[in-house]
Parts: sequence; C-alpha cells; structure tokens
Amino acid sequence: MSGPRHAWIDASAGIAGDMLLGALVDAGADLAVVQQAVDAVTVDSVRLTCEPVTRAGQHANRIAVEVIARDVPVRKWRAIEHLIATADLAVPIRDRALASFERVAEAESIVHHLPQDQVHFHEIGALDSIADIVGVAAALHALQIDSISASAVAVGSGRVTGAHGDLGVPVPAVVELATGWRVFAGGSGELTTPTGMALLSALAERCEDLPPMTLHASGAGAGNRDTPGRPNLTRVLIGERDTRPDADLSDAAVLIEANVDDLDPRIWPGVLRSLINAGAADAWLVPIMMKKGRPAHTLTVLGRPDQVTDLRETVLKQTSTIGVRETTVRKTALPRGWLDLTVAGCQLPIKIAHRDGTIRQVTPEFDALEQAADEQGLSPLALLEQATAAAAAAGLVTGAAVPDGLRTSHTSAPGR
Repeated sequence: MSGPRHAWIDASAGIAGDMLLGALVDAGADLAVVQQAVDAVTVDSVRLTCEPVTRAGQHANRIAVEVIARDVPVRKWRAIEHLIATADLAVPIRDRALASFERVAEAESIVHHLPQDQVHFHEIGALDSIADIVGVAAALHALQIDSISASAVAVGSGRVTGAHGDLGVPVPAVVELATGWRVFAGGSGELTTPTGMALLSALAERCEDLPPMTLHASGAGAGNRDTPGRPNLTRVLIGERDTRPDADLSDAAVLIEANVDDLDPRIWPGVLRSLINAGAADAWLVPIMMKKGRPAHTLTVLGRPDQVTDLRETVLKQTSTIGVRETTVRKTALPRGWLDLTVAGCQLPIKIAHRDGTIRQVTPEFDALEQAADEQGLSPLALLEQATAAAAAAGLVTGAAVPDGLRTSHTSAPGR
C-alpha cells in the first residue's frame, strides 16, 4: 500500500476489546509485538494467547487474556492513566490507549455521578481489560493504521449481571459511550461491552457503512459464545481508502409507505410540506385503487435511517393511516452544489450536479426563481429562460469543469 491505511471495523454483530484485538491479529498484527506493549504497562502480569476458532461456521481468531499476577487491585482512573503514560510505548500507542480509557472514565463518572478522579474501574480496570485496550492500540500501530471508521453497533438486549448487580442491556456505560453512534439490538445478551464501545468511540472517526477502498487485509475476532446462525464476530477490513470527494455516492436510506383512502385531499399538501420540513429527502403521492374499488393514494417518504422515528411519527400524526411499512434501500445521488448568478436584477441559485470534476446537470433552483419572478413582476417561464441562458453564458454547461466556490446549500435571497 502506498497511500494512508484505513481500517473499517464491522461491529454489526457486536464488539468487545478482545474481539477487536483478535480481528487485528487475524489481519496481520504480530501478537509478540502486542504482548511487548502490554508488558510495558502491566509488567509481566498478563499473557496473551491466540487460537483459531469458528463462529457459526466462520473462521476467526480468539484472543485469551490470562492474568498471571497474584493480586489484581481495583484501580482509580488516575492510577491507570499513570501506568500507561509512564510506560515505554510508542506515542501513537500511548495516545490511543489513553484516549480509550479517558472515554470510559467520562462515561463512568456520568453513570455513577462521581468526579472523574474518583471513578473506580471494576471489570474495565482489571488487568485483562488494560491488556485489551493497550493491545488494540499496539496492533493498530503495528498495522500502520492511519484512520479508522466503523459500522453501526449491535449492542444486544435482555439483562446481564455485573459488578453493580442486575443490569439491562445495553448496560449504562455502553449507553453513555454510544451516544451519537448508530446502534441497534442485533440479538439477545450483551453483544457490546464497555471496553469495546470505548475503543470504537475513542478511535473511530465516524460511523459509516463500508467506505470505498482498495482492500488489502481483513480479520475476524471471536467472542466466547458460538451462537448457531449468528457469527459472534468483530471484523476489520484494512485498505487504501478512496479519498476523492465524490468517491462514495451511495448511502443507506429508508422508504416509509402508507396506503390512505380516507383523507381529505386538501390535507395532502400540508402533509408533504411537514415531511420535507422534518428532514425527509423526498415525499410524494401515487394514486392507486384499493380493495373494494376505493380510490386512494400511496404516501412514500424517503429519509435517512436515523430519521425514521421522526418521519414515521409525522405520518401517523398528520394522516389517517393506522400503520406504515418500511423498506431499507440504497440511495445513490450525484454530488451537487450551488452558485448564485445575477438574472433580471436578482441573485438566483443555480444547482450544479457533478461527478469526477465534471458538470453533469445544471438547473436553476425553482423555488427561489418563482419567488424572484413574483417580486420582479415576471412570469416564471420567462425568468427560467433567462436563468438558463445566463448559466450557459457563464460556462455552466454539461461536460464543463466544476467551478470553484460551490455552496452545499441553495439558500439564497432572490432580491439580494
């Protein structure tokens, strides 16, 4: 690989510290090098071993952490910070390990309403968890990983017994650590641990589906359980990421649909407007014929997965439907931007769709054009013809190079 090395973590079946470490070792990190970094912090108190296993028929590496020290104290955050900060580690290893433990300390202080300095680490502070976090940091350094991203996280469901008694899954620390991340249940039991979520939230730059990349290595790390039909794995894919601005044109999206045959048709324009205002990428009606020969409409709403709850609620509140159906789809859209042109004495935003540095489509933004036509006393058709001609005169035509200074929003006051 000649370019920067990117690691994408697949946590769609959950993640734990030892599972991520197993995946990185499977992808090529030298376990002896990882052990050396762990020894620098724990002073020969932990032994790492690796064995190949299968989970639901799929190969993976299982990392076992054997604590060989006789006494394992419960430590406060500052004691762990001192251990890592003073150990003989490469700077990237130290920084990643400290960042991960810092995330846990922040989460635990919020969950238990304690000052961060007073947080005691129970499961997370044990030597095996220190080994997981330092080991992952060392493995990333050994693999020369420059950037990291990760999938949505399966956190599990049900209840689990921990140091603080019977807890709901996901446990409070995982909930706090996962704030801002896309999560889903994904199965029963504790699928994501505080260690795993801390590593992910501290080290991954963004939550995303697999980005465009030239793949060079991959690995899978196994959890303890082997659940039939559900591979208990954390995976990592390593490669050279395509960093062109328009390299990835596809995004996950959801279609929300409902068939409605009993809504006053005068209500529909407001419903569509409300859905767009709520963030939908699009919303539309299709006339249909329902059972018993009733004329009706299918309402369809397109939005991001994280918008589903709000958009669904808008449909249920503002229409007479008693249920909706949802379908996950892939949305592919050309990158686009806007430039203002002076037309008939007003500024009009011109939408430019492009790819690979070349203009594919040029269209005056009609809402702004219609407002400007009304203010200028012109017909929309006449102003549209003038705007199209002005765009062509400015070199904004199909096949031309994309101009500099495109805005990502079309907001523009027509009279400006």
